[in-house]
Amino acid sequence: MSRRSIPADAVVRGTDKGYDHSPSTPVLKPGSERPVEKIDQKYPYLRPRDAATLILVRQQGDVPEVLLGCRDAKHAFMPNRYVFPGGRVDPDDARVPVATPLDRFVDERLRKAATAQRARALAVAAVRETFEETGLMLAQPFKDGPPKQDYGEHWRGFLDKGFGPALDRLDLIARAVTPPGRPRRFNARFFMARAEDATGEIRHSSELGDIRWVRLDEARELPLPTITGLILGEIGRLVKEPPNRAAQRRIPLFTTVHRKHLMLEE
Repeated sequence: MSRRSIPADAVVRGTDKGYDHSPSTPVLKPGSERPVEKIDQKYPYLRPRDAATLILVRQQGDVPEVLLGCRDAKHAFMPNRYVFPGGRVDPDDARVPVATPLDRFVDERLRKAATAQRARALAVAAVRETFEETGLMLAQPFKDGPPKQDYGEHWRGFLDKGFGPALDRLDLIARAVTPPGRPRRFNARFFMARAEDATGEIRHSSELGDIRWVRLDEARELPLPTITGLILGEIGRLVKEPPNRAAQRRIPLFTTVHRKHLMLEE
């Protein structure tokens, strides 16, 4: 694969065949300890902040592709790492009008660790952050045209064009809480959606550069945060064994319990 624009000081991983789940690839089971990226400096304890990530997946040939971008070297959190678009929840995310509501099973999953209002705000944040960072909109037209209220510059070119977040296209596939001792800590929800449900032209932003579609079986060659690598494995499993969207299911929860970094289910 092309390694254009990969930061010179980034650590490039070897090829990982996590997509095909070969015997040499470790598979985490609920309750097992998970790998965690080592850091050189410990930071004071911080309370995790709610955040949301959107994984766009498209099928190109035999192997699916995911959308990734590189965080700037100046960022305190995960610099020079390739990640999915996403970020923390803004207070206004709970008030933004939506074109379609959350799937009821996705809403139930979110509400295991969030209020109903917060669950909706998390989903809206995933759509907003993806639009801000990549220019792509997971959207449907409002039936009655654009909302009269101005919801800020983050939504310019989206809400004012008569489009609202299409929350029914989101599937919640995982939750991860950043371990203690990091410069930033997030209680992050990972949503997945089909690329064909998103519209717009990809553009770089101050948050993400070198935004590209990457084959799932080659994605781990890029410099990734540990959690992104783990989520890639979950994406591969879901692509190969699509879940029944008409039934509830449990999802991975990556968290720290008594100083042990675990993969649980919720």
